[in-house]
Amino acid sequence: MKKYMLKRILFSIFSLLVVVMVVMFLVYTCIQRNVIFQTDDVWNKKSNNDRVVYEYVQYQKYGYLNYTDYTTFIKNKYTAIYGDDYYTQSDYLADKNAIQFAETFQENESVQEFINEYGSKNGTSIKYLPPIKYKSGKTKPGGTGYLLAVHERSVVLRLLDYIAGFISVETTDMIEDPNLTDRYIRVEKDPYSGFYAVVGSGTKHKYLLYFDDRFPFIHQNFIHVNLGVSYTTYRGQEITSVMNTPTGELRVLKQQYPTMIGTDEYVDTAIDFHSLSYNTGTVSDTEKEQFTDNYTVYSYKRTGLSTIENSFVIGIIATILQYLLGVPLGILMARKKDGLADKIGSAYIVFIMAVPSLAYIFMFAAIGTTLFGLPYKFANAEVKILAYVLPVISLALPSIGSLMRWTRRYMIDQMNSDYVKFARAEGLSEREIYNIHISKNAMIPLVHGIPSNIIFCLTGALVTERVYGVPGVGRLLIDAINQHDNGVVVAATVFYTALSLISLILGDVLMAKYDPRISLSSEGGGGR
Repeated sequence: MKKYMLKRILFSIFSLLVVVMVVMFLVYTCIQRNVIFQTDDVWNKKSNNDRVVYEYVQYQKYGYLNYTDYTTFIKNKYTAIYGDDYYTQSDYLADKNAIQFAETFQENESVQEFINEYGSKNGTSIKYLPPIKYKSGKTKPGGTGYLLAVHERSVVLRLLDYIAGFISVETTDMIEDPNLTDRYIRVEKDPYSGFYAVVGSGTKHKYLLYFDDRFPFIHQNFIHVNLGVSYTTYRGQEITSVMNTPTGELRVLKQQYPTMIGTDEYVDTAIDFHSLSYNTGTVSDTEKEQFTDNYTVYSYKRTGLSTIENSFVIGIIATILQYLLGVPLGILMARKKDGLADKIGSAYIVFIMAVPSLAYIFMFAAIGTTLFGLPYKFANAEVKILAYVLPVISLALPSIGSLMRWTRRYMIDQMNSDYVKFARAEGLSEREIYNIHISKNAMIPLVHGIPSNIIFCLTGALVTERVYGVPGVGRLLIDAINQHDNGVVVAATVFYTALSLISLILGDVLMAKYDPRISLSSEGGGGR
């Protein structure tokens, strides 16, 4: 079994890499890159060369390319010569302004150094944006000249970078700050939970292992799964954080800033002090009064569930209803074959399979809101628990129909088997035949799908979450596609594909445990 599992895991990893590479190729190569600016207000306000340079900045963030500008090159050159006073030197100013003279800019020595250094690198092209001027000679707004070295990145390099940074572990050397001399990881009393916590200095996050009142109550920042960054939809937030952050209102509590610990002073704030991370920039005077060190970057406490939790709660309840109702009803249809129960069940199966999902979702929504007063949109629900009812029903009813159909089919197949005829000849009652033989054997194909049904609760339902406004993973993907948020699309691909592969492996393991005829240790990965 170990050999089989190792093969499946290695093949799953290979499959995941192939899928991610294909999606990256489609997203970064087959779709025009300028679609990311459709909802970008900053891009709309820029013009001429300023807009072009802004596009290169954004393309670099999105992973399309790497670029270096001449201004930065000159700054680094003269900083090495004059130090922080480089910007006052006449030769620096002359070299900096050389590219503003389209006719003679290539005659400048520093310009030639820039072209020779970056133009010789494979895959790098030098782009000169000449200044745009009026007839009077005055430069137009946004028409400043620029000199750039642009290196287009291949899909293979993107994939390798993605893999290299997929898992990160926090260490005391993560922060590059010569003023930070006291670096450690140790256990301290946590003033925000009353328990002990593992805290760090020199790590990105201050609290590495801690307790709080949010499920699962113990949390860690030691190891991070980096799915990428959202630039279009969530403006620079890590996608892992987006998926795990509660989606409700700010949760304001009576709390103390770090400098208040040990006093009787409390303030009303929603700051999550367990989320503190190192500020590599300038710490303001206000922050110095509130915090004892440079760990001043934070997020806020919020009510409600995260996107993953919303999808999982709706999906797991729908899955439980699916098996509680679908299996017994399918068994009843098989035992009453061609009877009234079978005909009613078959009519429901035909209806639920024939009607488009969007149609019956709106039908359930109309019935639920009109007859039972259930909230239609998730955000408008005064009682949040009621907001889950319609999405659960919309997910469960089609799944119940599908499970009824397959259970009925497997039961009938078993009823016509030779061992059932032999059991009747032996004098066993129909009840004993169904309970001991038919039901158990008919459940074997259905057992294989249990892990996938449970795991896919995490992925959310694309249409259902979109219709009801559920802030889940499914809606996250739809919004990312509409906003051309490439990072989220790739992250969702990794998330969905990984869960699919895990569900397949768990399904095989469960089948081997449930059916003694199947062995994962025999040659070929499975036998009888």
